[in-house]
Amino acid sequence: MTIQRCAWCSENPLYIAYHDTEWAKPSFDEQHLFEMLCLEGQQAGLSWITVLKKRACYQQHFFQYPIAEIAALSDLQLQEKLQDSGLIRHIGKLTAIRDNAKAWQQLKAQGIHPVEFLWNFVEGHIANNDVVEYRSAPAQTAQSQAMSKALKKHGFKFVGPTTCYALMQAIGMVNDHENHCDFKYTHAE
Repeated sequence: MTIQRCAWCSENPLYIAYHDTEWAKPSFDEQHLFEMLCLEGQQAGLSWITVLKKRACYQQHFFQYPIAEIAALSDLQLQEKLQDSGLIRHIGKLTAIRDNAKAWQQLKAQGIHPVEFLWNFVEGHIANNDVVEYRSAPAQTAQSQAMSKALKKHGFKFVGPTTCYALMQAIGMVNDHENHCDFKYTHAE
């Protein structure tokens, strides 16, 4: 029996593993949500497979560390990271990871729990969308627009409404697996 996957999922083992085990599964883990917020921003102008191929390097440089340590990176340390071809060598994108860590810390300093802050944009409800084929899924929604606006207001970078919708898909706020996909599952609300 052949496994049916979403049409966007290529034969690349990284894509398959991401699709089958992570994409659209609800996550409430702070470190994971921060990583996905930043990785979605790294994708801007690129394909997701480009980011997936570099994810291990991003984890080595950034996401294996506490968010507070990422926030403390110096400009010089970020410049040094540009030398690693395992990263997307765009100083604005790398700086955004540090700036997002600072903004994340600021939310916490204001008594706002970042995980709850993000999930409040869907009021804690997971949308199981009717997706006949992936091109019919929206690129952004009113919720992703509101999330983008709020994140930018709090100092986050590379968090446009399309990036925010991709984050919502990645962390399971919305389930946009295609209807024929064997990994289409519904979440009890």
